[in-house]
Amino acid sequence: MSADLPSNPLQAGAREVALRLQRAGWTAYWAGGCVRDVIMGRTPKDYDIATNATPDDVLRLFPKSLAVGKAFGVVRVPIEGNWYEVATFRQDHAYRDGRHPEAVTFTDAQTDAARRDFTINALFFDPIAKVIHDFVDGRKDIDRKIIRTVGRPRDRFMEDQLRLLRAVRFSATLGFALEPATAGAIRDLADRIQSISAERIQQELTRMLLEAPRAGDAVQTLQELGLIKHILPEVEALKGQEQPPQFHPEGDVFTHTLIMLNAMVERSVQLAYAVLLHDIGKPPSAKQVGDRIRFDNHARHGAAMAEAVLRRLRFSNADTDAICFCIANHMRFMDVKKMRRATLCRLVGAPTFPVELELHRLDCLASHGGMDNYDFLVAFQKERAGEPVLPEPWVTGQDILALGIPEGRDVGLWKKKVYEAQLDGQLENREAALAWLKKQLLDAGSLHE
Repeated sequence: MSADLPSNPLQAGAREVALRLQRAGWTAYWAGGCVRDVIMGRTPKDYDIATNATPDDVLRLFPKSLAVGKAFGVVRVPIEGNWYEVATFRQDHAYRDGRHPEAVTFTDAQTDAARRDFTINALFFDPIAKVIHDFVDGRKDIDRKIIRTVGRPRDRFMEDQLRLLRAVRFSATLGFALEPATAGAIRDLADRIQSISAERIQQELTRMLLEAPRAGDAVQTLQELGLIKHILPEVEALKGQEQPPQFHPEGDVFTHTLIMLNAMVERSVQLAYAVLLHDIGKPPSAKQVGDRIRFDNHARHGAAMAEAVLRRLRFSNADTDAICFCIANHMRFMDVKKMRRATLCRLVGAPTFPVELELHRLDCLASHGGMDNYDFLVAFQKERAGEPVLPEPWVTGQDILALGIPEGRDVGLWKKKVYEAQLDGQLENREAALAWLKKQLLDAGSLHE
């Protein structure tokens, strides 16, 4: 680690916390992931500080602090608008719930390192003396690009079963290999992931999909280690589901999905899960018709299944609705060249359209490779670049009532018809729209001169 650390306000505050603790006579180091990131030349998103000062000592030294986990030795300290977790060196005792120790004992740095999850996260750094304290060969594992548990893998995973997923996330996001004994223990204990709350599983899975350079490889690792079948059996079912080779030369539905995930560039929660789940309706809808496999209505079935998955993983209603809409409608892109202008305007004007368009692009790239419909939509967007996404309708419900149509369902139907004519470019302005509407009403017998 360089003696001259690059500084930013977040890092400067972390140094200030350690300096004040040391000046008060305590040991204080940066701890865990921030040390790993600095060693790797990455910019930490947060800094944790470990110390032999007790929570009460920390609270006295930093009066504006919050004791968020005093029983576990954790205090949150504010410095210049940033918050830092300051934790007392500790030893954890029995883990009976597979997540939290029943009790802790305050101790020293070496003992504290021994209770941490992976060697690369068990490093300490003194930012004042600029010295690394490594009791578990974590720096060597960073150099070797290895994810290895501190101590016996089974012990670490039984203490906190979320670590089964965290190991895969660190491997995927850092580009590190899982050490064989660590991978073997994950495979042996994979079913224990079911004891972890849906929220925590979702958080780890989402970070993999958004942060891993190749998100598809992360999902493949989850499948190979036996985790995906306990988290997302709907995705596990994609493996081995054959597809028509003329449309999908890449192979089965699982392979297709992994290729799409690996090809993601600009990512969002909605896009990542739309990609991951877009074809989960294929296995239950698959049928052999002559010499071809068909997946009738798989998009609609998949959207219903995806809603159940996303509810199970505790996603927000907004994200759930948007992702399911994208999945339910992803096959309509096949017909965009046949759509009326009004329909295209509605398609492009939908709030989900950027996600839908990217989902379609990835779907094509990962299968037949034909980009005609994608290019057509991009050109249509450019053509309408100076126009509002969806213009205000020239004719309102009040206008239709004023023409003599009574309140009720017919008002909405006529409003939709005249708006579609407006979007199709049949009408030049409001006056033309009203004249067109009046003629249509007369022709339909809904209006009398």
